[in-house]
Amino acid sequence: MSGDRPAGAGPSSPSTAPSFHEMWRELLPIGRHPGSGGYRRFAWTDRDAECRDWFEVQARARGLAYEVDRNGNQWAWLGDPAAGDAVVTGSHLDSVPDGGAFDGPLGVVSAFAALDELRGRGARLTKPLGIVNFGDEEGARFGLACVGSRLAAGQLTVEHAHRLTDGDGITLPRAMEAAGHDPDAIGADPERLARIGAFVELHVEQGRALDLSGDRVGIASAIWPHGRWRFDFRGEANHAGTTRLADRRDPMLPYAETVLAARREARLAGAVATFGKIAVEPNGVNAIPSLVRGWLDSRAPGQDTLDTVVGGIEKAAREYAEAHGVDLDVVRESFTPVVEFDHALRDELARILGAESDLKVPVLGTGAGHDAGILSGTVPTAMLFVRNPTGVSHSPAEFAAEDDCVAGVLALADVLEGLASR
Repeated sequence: MSGDRPAGAGPSSPSTAPSFHEMWRELLPIGRHPGSGGYRRFAWTDRDAECRDWFEVQARARGLAYEVDRNGNQWAWLGDPAAGDAVVTGSHLDSVPDGGAFDGPLGVVSAFAALDELRGRGARLTKPLGIVNFGDEEGARFGLACVGSRLAAGQLTVEHAHRLTDGDGITLPRAMEAAGHDPDAIGADPERLARIGAFVELHVEQGRALDLSGDRVGIASAIWPHGRWRFDFRGEANHAGTTRLADRRDPMLPYAETVLAARREARLAGAVATFGKIAVEPNGVNAIPSLVRGWLDSRAPGQDTLDTVVGGIEKAAREYAEAHGVDLDVVRESFTPVVEFDHALRDELARILGAESDLKVPVLGTGAGHDAGILSGTVPTAMLFVRNPTGVSHSPAEFAAEDDCVAGVLALADVLEGLASR
């Protein structure tokens, strides 16, 4: 981008583009399950396609240059990204099973609304401004979080990505191809990421720190190290009605004891550990299982603590398995080390918000993973949090009040203007 360009320039103005509330109402029904009230927006499905269509419509309504990268991530640009040092914001639109409305979509909707706010102000930006929807952030379908951003950052190899499979045995390449995307094109995208000077992701808080402090908006300091481990307990299938208790090799028993051990180890260490997904074979009411497969999610303030927690859980699991005559395999399926967000960028966000909005902006740590965390090793990244009074996330009870969402949009607009005008 050469010279100063008003953010209001272009074929669409704030008066013609959908407002935050209109965008939210349009997006809200997509993928919402009538029974649970939660969202099932899984990667490369029809619901995901509807969300992606919605993003493209918003981009074109504002006269932005729209593109899809080699990994299926969607981008909308004001100005020429090839000029470099671009300021980018956005998040994701997919969900966990029966997730809430705000995790991910709030950041994308707020990005478009913040651009509208800047155009309404007549802000003059000297850097390109981008909005992004990263694909498959939650990992609900293929079991690995942040696939789109991991691929772009080179943290997920093409070979590993091609081996990812959903619960129906459909591989990631097959799913992408069915959705009209070329799976042979995926891979690291350093040229695209090199264009970005700063990435700021707005997200609903996944906890109650802001509610307890009385603040509407916060700034992220770091993401705890976290990972996912698969525990395979292998026993012997048998009849539930005729097999003596003493003769059983029941994998459900050491699995159940391991769930309790995870809670104990996490509590003692000040961390979190959750067995939230389980698969049982043959999965019959009157059959002793031959296999119980459980997935552990664990997160901690530091790497040493996480290692202690997971190591303690695995040690206990092996002792329980041996006591019941059951075999155990443990596989680490994904891992993300501690992410310290760029200190200079974080401090700049605090300065901008303090100067422009007179906001008190607390700095918060988080145990949740995000695309911003994946990109942090490649580009300067930062995060803004919007207050969640319930403290609940990954659930239909996830919530943010309308005035807090508006405060988040205004804070994001101030940050984007400050970063893209300096």
